[in-house]
Amino acid sequence: MPGAAKSVPGGVGSAVQVTDVTGDEDVQPRPGPQGDISPEQVREHLRRRAIFLRELAEARELRRRVTPHRSRRARIHAALRRRTFRIN
Repeated sequence: MPGAAKSVPGGVGSAVQVTDVTGDEDVQPRPGPQGDISPEQVREHLRRRAIFLRELAEARELRRRVTPHRSRRARIHAALRRRTFRIN
């Protein structure tokens, strides 16, 4: 029954009224890691993920080649960070 109020203990001897906004009858369980996913869906997901990661690595490499001043600045900053924490 949607909109039902529930009494929940709220700490120091008081009760807090919590309103149930969603009805329990319409709630569909979400599939877990081993839920209702077929092996074909798993394979398709892994294939799409591999493509995405490959394109992401390619984009990073392209950005590194196209904007060398950024990579140079990143190298300089990394060297400064390494020098900052060096113990003499």
